[in-house]
Amino acid sequence: MQTSQNSRSSGAAIHNRLYNQPDPIEPFCLTGSHFQILNNNAYPDHMRHQEPSVVSSQTSNDQFFTLESSPAVEYPMYNSPLGGSSSSNSRSPFSPQASSQSCLSNVQNSSDNTYGSPISSGVEQALREMEMELLGPGSDFEDGSITSSFDDKNKYHKMLQLGISNLDVKQTLIKIAHFMDEGATEEANLLMEALQSKVSVAGEPIERLGAYILEGLKARQLSSGSVIYKKLRCYEPNPKELMSYMSVLYEICPYYKFAYTSANVVILEAMQYESQVHVFDFLIAQGSQWVMLIEELAKRPGGPPRLRVTGVDDYDSSYARGGGLHLVGQRLAKVAELHGVPFEFHEAARSGSEVNWGNLMVYPGEAIAVNFPFMLHHMPDESVSTTNHRDRLIRLVKQLSPKVVTLLEQESNTNTSSFSKRFEEALDYYTAMFESIDTKLPRNIVMPRDDRRRISAEENCVARDMVNIVACEDTDRVERHEPLAKWKFRLEQAGFTMQPLSYSVVTAAREVLREFSECYRLGEKDGALVLGWKTRPMVTCSAWR
Repeated sequence: MQTSQNSRSSGAAIHNRLYNQPDPIEPFCLTGSHFQILNNNAYPDHMRHQEPSVVSSQTSNDQFFTLESSPAVEYPMYNSPLGGSSSSNSRSPFSPQASSQSCLSNVQNSSDNTYGSPISSGVEQALREMEMELLGPGSDFEDGSITSSFDDKNKYHKMLQLGISNLDVKQTLIKIAHFMDEGATEEANLLMEALQSKVSVAGEPIERLGAYILEGLKARQLSSGSVIYKKLRCYEPNPKELMSYMSVLYEICPYYKFAYTSANVVILEAMQYESQVHVFDFLIAQGSQWVMLIEELAKRPGGPPRLRVTGVDDYDSSYARGGGLHLVGQRLAKVAELHGVPFEFHEAARSGSEVNWGNLMVYPGEAIAVNFPFMLHHMPDESVSTTNHRDRLIRLVKQLSPKVVTLLEQESNTNTSSFSKRFEEALDYYTAMFESIDTKLPRNIVMPRDDRRRISAEENCVARDMVNIVACEDTDRVERHEPLAKWKFRLEQAGFTMQPLSYSVVTAAREVLREFSECYRLGEKDGALVLGWKTRPMVTCSAWR
């Protein structure tokens, strides 16, 4: 098989490389009745393997683009920061106000100011303050020369009745969603108009997120959500640019690193004594996750096993890669040859919804590992289609009799709830993500809020998902996250059993977090490893067989 040039990988598949021997790691724990304390004594001696640390790829400079226009499971609070020592290197935050050594405070405080009295001199003063808040100190109404139109006065008074004299971006967005759910178009329009001047793609975390959400809400109201979302896809940056934006996101927050590293350690442990290993990756993207696996298999005493990788593809990955799956196969073949690992690559160029038994070729004697990296939530379930590809694919994988299945998913519930509840859940989740991006960065990376690479990474790799959740419905809404409890139910119904993760997996995950903010929390729930930001669970890694 011909090889291709080694390229930096994207946020869906840029993976880390592990060193052999990490420094000793101190015990850590999370408080909360539903979490087990994770410490060195929680595992028997034979499970205390040292796992290597993580080295990340570098970011690249690229062009800037802007955006055109089952209830939710509650988790206990992460009350203590991640244990273990943090890097002593000085790191630059995104803004001068951000502390490089402590958690960020809440971005904004909500205001409960309401004005319910009849028109009076007090309300007249409130109207003046309202116009100053919305239009700035230079407005005609503020300077006393009552030149504002009657409609404008009514608009401001209506806003006072809605209780938004002091706009809080997050709470106002929630009010807009509730008004839209209730069909209160006028009230929703007023709030969206008022909020327009309060959001910015280069502002505070909630202001940046709010800028994108506001576009999604407008699109939803105009019943053009699907058109807007597809338009965003049409105006995507070219593959090289998109790759660089995904690389930026991969560098400045640890969610993908945590998930891929944890999954790799699980697979390495499961295949420790196997001579023939076959990995099915249902969203292979650039294939970089398996570069690390190949490197580790090459170090195995007695020689490496024969490795075969089947890569399942979709349009997004193919676009970002700039070509077909053969590019992935060529790259991995080159790495395998370099490390002396017998290797074979099989292409399955189709989305998960299109995969059938004929695409999954298994040789006798192979030990099977299946990887679901942030892709099952894209599969339509029973609420979308009677075909229910989500459960169909899980049952199909069960027929492979895999030795291990790794499931990596966002810990969120945006699948089947009503719009306003789904909106609040997504807003909470993505607010936490934008806040975490705003904290200290590893290895002295400097990337302020107005950095074009950062804005483009947030827009193309994070905000578009939120727009899809907000603006689209039915089959056009593809971002349909489910919490761990629902995934547990689905896999158990298909005949899988969750496997506890070893101390080696925990150690490797903690190594990933060493260079990041102390506000990231690591916990265990029902046998799965959970990465959270402050009090919010964000990503889970679980193993099944």
